[in-house]
Amino acid sequence: MSSTSTKKAERAPKDNDGRMSLGAHLIELRNRGMIAAASILVAAIGGWFLYPIVWHAMAAPIHEIGESRNATINFPALTGAFDLQMQVSIYIGIVISSPVWLYEIFAFLTPGLTGKEKRYIFGFFFTAIPLFLGGCAFGWYVTPHLVNVFLSFTPSQDASYLQAGDYFNFILKLVLAVGVAFVTPVFIVLLNMIGIISAQAILKAWRWAILGSIIFAALATPSTDIVSMLILAVPLILLYFGAAAFTWVHDRRKAKNDEKLEQEYAA
Repeated sequence: MSSTSTKKAERAPKDNDGRMSLGAHLIELRNRGMIAAASILVAAIGGWFLYPIVWHAMAAPIHEIGESRNATINFPALTGAFDLQMQVSIYIGIVISSPVWLYEIFAFLTPGLTGKEKRYIFGFFFTAIPLFLGGCAFGWYVTPHLVNVFLSFTPSQDASYLQAGDYFNFILKLVLAVGVAFVTPVFIVLLNMIGIISAQAILKAWRWAILGSIIFAALATPSTDIVSMLILAVPLILLYFGAAAFTWVHDRRKAKNDEKLEQEYAA
């Protein structure tokens, strides 16, 4: 089978109403997932060469603290350094390729939008990227404070021998977690526009949103400094309420348009 016929076979068919079947959705999900995975792989190759810079930056808190608290990073396995460089390269690839895989996620969800609403895809896209990267930057910023706090529990007469894999996985997962937390409100708005969740349901959950933001901030910045926790919690809360306000306006407009169509249909 030629490449042209293959592309035609994989093209997502639509019914008379322009809706895609379940099989077509799965094909589109596969294709977009492959594009996202390929972008991460290509970016991870670049991350391989950036690894020395990132490694020294992540290890800096241990080197600084180790002078006074006898802390050091260890590679217990023979292949430990190689495995760690592979993992860090993939994490770097995820961050660098975020514009691509974020776009693929939005593009997969936007078929649920009307033609007029699809214009918001660019707003979602160009809002999600700086939020995700800003969240990653904030997670990177709080990392040295976290390391200092956790190592402070080590008795002064003892030493901290940190396994390199565990230490760097903790940092990298924290950075990605904060990045995802910052971009979550954008997905809330998108799910509302698709019709999965209403503005009323979002507003009803405001107490849980505040509690979740505070708990997340407390876990991400477990220091005794309340200011550091608020620096993370307040933006998350504001982003949530900003998303709730946007969905409330959208639902009101949609209700008015539906009512107008019903009146025209009745007439």
